Amino acid sequence: MRALILLGLVGFAAQLVDGSLGMAYGVTSSTLLLAIGTNAAAASATVHLAEIGTTLASGISHWRFGNVDWKVVAKIGIPGAVGSFAGATFLSSLSTEVAAPVMSLILLALGAYILVRFTAFGLPRGNLGKPLRKRFLGPLGLVAGFVDATGGGGWGPVGTPAILASGRMEPRKVIGSIDTSEFIIAIAASIGFFVGLGSENIDFAWVAVLLVGGVLAAPLAAWLVRHIPPRILGSAVGGLIILTNVRTLLRSDWIDAATGVQTVAYIAIAIVWVGAIVYSVREYRRDKENESVEAVESALRTRSGEEEQASA
Repeated sequence: MRALILLGLVGFAAQLVDGSLGMAYGVTSSTLLLAIGTNAAAASATVHLAEIGTTLASGISHWRFGNVDWKVVAKIGIPGAVGSFAGATFLSSLSTEVAAPVMSLILLALGAYILVRFTAFGLPRGNLGKPLRKRFLGPLGLVAGFVDATGGGGWGPVGTPAILASGRMEPRKVIGSIDTSEFIIAIAASIGFFVGLGSENIDFAWVAVLLVGGVLAAPLAAWLVRHIPPRILGSAVGGLIILTNVRTLLRSDWIDAATGVQTVAYIAIAIVWVGAIVYSVREYRRDKENESVEAVESALRTRSGEEEQASA
């Protein structure tokens, strides 16, 4: 019973993070399942079955708060489902030990770009509103879906930073669209796992508990992402991407860093991350104050012009 309660809390916390930042449900949940001895394929299958419910609830919540671009969902979701099914079907025979560090390096670079861009300059507006093309979203969805199924998580960590880095969508819509499209990915991966594994290695009680925790958190996460300013949200997402992928690299066979080195690296990243968020909050408040002053001055100029016209 204690393990089930813990799983429920993990499902709640993982969905709260995933729904508000566009990533980490699968990674968080899979990590716990692997830690208690579940094999990789069964852990990923359990998480993806639970995600069918959590992503549906999350998608509905994001849609109700206006966080979803349905064109992006379709363009990235369909190829993502293909990649997810392939990854789930061949998980037992494919190794991602070499691919994981390479992917982490790419994501680390994207995370650093996002952190610096949003913290220093706010929401990139040069490309805001421009359409995201199929030739970008299609391959991205295919890779993200494959990584997600083989790694127990990865749809958000791959998809969210790539679309954010394009600067063509608001962060809340990126997160809402990625979370909503993940429903398709979860269904495709689950079908693939049933084909490859059958159902005997899946504990459906664990699936249910993870599902309940995630469903309860989904509306709160969708509300949070709508009310967190884009500049602050971008800094938060960038820091999370950096921390997650530095952790993967330090624990990989490429580096295999000592525990002390890992601890120092995490502390240093956390200090920079917190500093970036604090700076973003301060700059956001300053921008809002400037906008208020400009609005008042504009109103006064308009009123003065109207008075001059009336007196003439």
